[in-house]
Amino acid sequence: MNVFQKLAVFALAVGFGFALSRSGAADYDFIQGMFLFTNFQLYGIIGAAICIVAPALYVLKRHGKAIDGAPLKLKAKPLHRGTVVGGILFGVGWSITGMCPGPIFVNIGEGKLYALAALAGALVGAWLFGALYPKLQKPFRLPPLKG
Repeated sequence: MNVFQKLAVFALAVGFGFALSRSGAADYDFIQGMFLFTNFQLYGIIGAAICIVAPALYVLKRHGKAIDGAPLKLKAKPLHRGTVVGGILFGVGWSITGMCPGPIFVNIGEGKLYALAALAGALVGAWLFGALYPKLQKPFRLPPLKG
């Protein structure tokens, strides 16, 4: 990746973080309202994102090029027990902390110190999953790791 591409990715990340912050989608009370079914605005934000991204992915899949000029290949991930259990764990963590990975950094950027605990939990959870992957692979029918 050249410097221009890195700057473009950085600018998109900052723009995404700003949009999350200004829309309220990174606010704990806002997210709790979604999970408690008292505030439906976040469902609308997620729905709008799907309506924008789905056609964009379709166009990219048909006409997109990778950085090296090769056709862009987007493959669906296989569904297995690990996907279901991982999705449940992700949802529980999101509900408890009010943050998924993107909003963790938005909250840190907004100076909310409790987001550091969420970041620590996400990092420890990712490390623990990696350390336990060989033991979890068979019972959850997880795919082999590619080296």
